[in-house]
Formats: sequence, structure tokens, C-alpha cells
Amino acid sequence: MTAPEGGWRQGERAADGEAERGAPPELQALRSAIADLDRRLVELLAERVRLARRVGGAKRAAGLPTLDPAREAAVVRRASALAREHGLEPEAVRGIFWHLIGLSRRAQTEGP
Repeated sequence: MTAPEGGWRQGERAADGEAERGAPPELQALRSAIADLDRRLVELLAERVRLARRVGGAKRAAGLPTLDPAREAAVVRRASALAREHGLEPEAVRGIFWHLIGLSRRAQTEGP
């Protein structure tokens, strides 16, 4: 297991190692796959925030308001529909996407 970007938080590495000791190989492999997905999710979140900053700049250049409640609601509806298609709980995914929109709002107001 490699250290995450920015290093380990205090106690994090030891706790992960302790959790793996004695775990069956299949469980270790599954946990490793989940950790890889978590890393990829964070990378995608960072990319989304970078794009949101660019969107904010484009909105300012066009003289448009930063907040677009109709667009935000459409994004959440689309995510909810995708959640249903993939067998996920739509309400949980809606909540996640509202958090993502909050991140995007902040990123858009920060500028490039």
C-alpha cells in the first residue's frame, strides 16, 4: 500500500495494516480494489472542481450569474436517473450530487 498524495494522517497507516493482517486474501483484494476506486473518485472530483472553476470564469466573461438553480436541478435529476439505471438508491445519489454542486459553486466563485 502506498501513501496517499499529501502523506498519511496520524494513525491511518497503522489502522489499515492492522485491518489487513489476518484478513482472507479475497477480502484483502476487495479492499484494495475499493481503495483504488476511492483514489479514482477523488481524482475525478478534483477534475470536476477544476472544470467548475473554468465554468465560473466563462460565466463571468459572458456576464452571466454564477448560480444557475435550473441547471443544478437538471444535473441532480440526471444523476438520479443514472443511479436508478445502475441499481443505486436515487435519493442517496441526489444527496451526493447536491454536495458536488456545493463544491462546484465554491469553485466557480473562486476563479481560475
